[in-house]
Amino acid sequence: MRRNSLSYKDAGVDIDAGNALVEAIKPAVRSTRRSGADGEIGGFGGLFDLKAAGFTDPVLVAANDGVGTKLKLAIDANRHDTVGIDLVAMCVNDLIVQGAEPLFFLDYLATGKLEVEAAATVVEGIAEGCRQANCALIGGETAEMPGMYQGKDYDLAGFAVGAAERDALLPRADIAEGDVLVGMASSGVHSNGYSLVRRIVEVSGAKLDAPAPFDQSRSLAEALLTPTRIYVRTVLAALKAGIGIKGLVHITGGGFTDNIPRILPDHLAAELELDAISVPPVFGWLAREGGIAANEMVRTFNCGIGMLAIVAETEAKALLTSLNESGERAGIVGRLTARTGEPVHYKGALAL
Repeated sequence: MRRNSLSYKDAGVDIDAGNALVEAIKPAVRSTRRSGADGEIGGFGGLFDLKAAGFTDPVLVAANDGVGTKLKLAIDANRHDTVGIDLVAMCVNDLIVQGAEPLFFLDYLATGKLEVEAAATVVEGIAEGCRQANCALIGGETAEMPGMYQGKDYDLAGFAVGAAERDALLPRADIAEGDVLVGMASSGVHSNGYSLVRRIVEVSGAKLDAPAPFDQSRSLAEALLTPTRIYVRTVLAALKAGIGIKGLVHITGGGFTDNIPRILPDHLAAELELDAISVPPVFGWLAREGGIAANEMVRTFNCGIGMLAIVAETEAKALLTSLNESGERAGIVGRLTARTGEPVHYKGALAL
């Protein structure tokens, strides 16, 4: 006896839902257009005209990243409007630390069953992140994979490409002892350490829909899902103004301890003044509820500083003025010294 014929939809993949998503997100994608990118999504590839973007002798810089288990928190809270911003931020902040202007972005969304409304909300967040970074969303991919993801679970990956003039790439070779560290405030936890954050929420007994213990004006879910700050426009403005930024550090997984050494020459160390950092209350709550040691905090979380800039002491005032006038909250949080031991050492204590 012959079996009844099967369709792709019977196997759990709804092509019509995928097409509906493409149509739903077209306005958000159009809103990210910039010089060099004027095409529509839906083709087999996205186009970008580097010459139209105004570069003379460019070097392309690429980065990719995800949002990590912050997505699980978003899924549990049924809030999908901010994780797209996180996705863009994690990629474009990595581009700007090399002196590159983000040009275009592509996303990948994988799920067991495509929920068009939730997916469209995610992509609208991606478009918002791209607008904040003046970065065109020129394409992406949605994969419906029943059996790989359970329930309403989904995963995100992002891919960003930027460019810098060849002679403007960072870090510069003249990073030197005595240079100062200028810290730019984070918006919160950003997108690292959420496996630990979720564990702390669990053991604390706190409810995602209840007021945050450290901020009664919003729910715990809203506070923990605060999107990663995007530093592109403000840092680019300082670079284009000719302020002598020698290097930049995106404080992601690994915190200060592991990220700062990535751009330091072997003979230099960073001395961080923890007393100079304004620590958002969320970090104090996490440290107390989780019993997290101070050295673990600075190696897991940004603790209030999402981006660091290295400048000569004579340039620090100009950089601080530029950043603060552009909307950042920035201050001097340390300096470079001769290396005699570990590449990062700490003075004072975080106000947790």
